[in-house]
Amino acid sequence: MSDKLLSAVAVLLAALIAGLGLFWHPEAPARPLPVPALPAGGDFTLQSAGGPVALADFRGKVVLLDFGYTYCPDICPTALAATAEAIEQLEPDERARFAALFVSIDPQRDTPARLREYTAFFHPAIVGVTGSTEQVADVARRYGAFYARQPADTAGGYVVDHSADLYVVDRDGRVVDKLAHGTPPVRIASALRRAMTTP
Repeated sequence: MSDKLLSAVAVLLAALIAGLGLFWHPEAPARPLPVPALPAGGDFTLQSAGGPVALADFRGKVVLLDFGYTYCPDICPTALAATAEAIEQLEPDERARFAALFVSIDPQRDTPARLREYTAFFHPAIVGVTGSTEQVADVARRYGAFYARQPADTAGGYVVDHSADLYVVDRDGRVVDKLAHGTPPVRIASALRRAMTTP
C-alpha cells in the first residue's frame, strides 16, 4: 500500500472516529431508554357463553387480557397455548387469584358459544368474551389493541390483522404490564406473580 493511500485511509478513519464522537463518548453518562406508557385500560362489560362478564367482577384478582379471534390462523393459537402453559406453571393458590379473558375482535363470527368451545380447547380457565362492534372497538382502543378486517376472498372468508400483546391487569383493575407476542410462558407466569404480590 502506498504512503499516499495509507495517509488517505488514516484521514478517513480519523474523520469517522470524530464523527462517532458526536453520538457517543466513553465518559458520557448512560441514559436509560424511555419506557413506553401503558394504556389507560379501564372497566368494561362484554358477553360470554355464561352471561355478562365485567372486568370489575375480578377485583382482587390479576387478569391476563388477550385480543384476538377464533379464525386466526397462527398468532392467537400460539398466544393462547403460551397462556395455557403459563397457567399450568402457577401454584393452585395463585390460580385462585388469577383470571384470563380472550376478547374477540371478530364479533360478526365469534359468538359466545363458539368462544367457549375455542378457549376451552386451550385451557378451561380462559374465558372468551365479545360484544357489539362498537363495544369491542371501544375496549380495544382503551387497551391500545389494533385490528383491521381485510377484504373477503371469493369464498366470503376474511382475516383480521391485529396486534398481539397480552395485558396484565392488577387487582385494582389497572394495566401494569404489556407482554409482546412470543413472550415465553415462564415470563408470562412471572409477570402474573409480580402483579399478584405488588402492593
